Amino acid sequence: MKLTTRLTLFATLFLAMGALAFAKEQTAKNTKPVPVELKNQTNCPVMGGKIDSTFYTDIQGQRVYHCCPMCSKKLKADPDKYFKKAAAEGVLFENIQTTCPVSGEKLAEKEIFTDYEGRRIYFCCKKCRGTFNEDPQKFLKKMDQTSQPTEQDKKSKKMKMKMEKMDQKDSGHDGQDH
Repeated sequence: MKLTTRLTLFATLFLAMGALAFAKEQTAKNTKPVPVELKNQTNCPVMGGKIDSTFYTDIQGQRVYHCCPMCSKKLKADPDKYFKKAAAEGVLFENIQTTCPVSGEKLAEKEIFTDYEGRRIYFCCKKCRGTFNEDPQKFLKKMDQTSQPTEQDKKSKKMKMKMEKMDQKDSGHDGQDH
């Protein structure tokens, strides 16, 4: 009798633990991450100051505005760092893409996209979006290689050279590390 009671108790305990594990698994499958509400960029991703629309960097299909021309160098040195930070904060940069990063085709409409670590990337079709998702870094590098400097980039570079000639203390960025 004692053996039957023990076996029954053990079987009940085993079934209860199995049911609990199954319930946790189902809850995890049904729980979807809450998307971050996206907002337009208002602060420099490097220094955190208010953006100046005359200073920006075009990188990986995005136009990233800065507080001053010196921030561009830091962004270009480690773009993933700043894009990931922006994604966590729900910041959406201005998209300037004109072609699909996978096929190279001109984007007629910007309807198919993915949000990847702070970047909104547009595609010509769903197949290209799937291909991008298999190796995003490959296509982000391709986007940088195909982008040509604009007139504004050239002006920003000239302004940067002028700023570098000025004393850092006079630039309004005392004690800040560029």
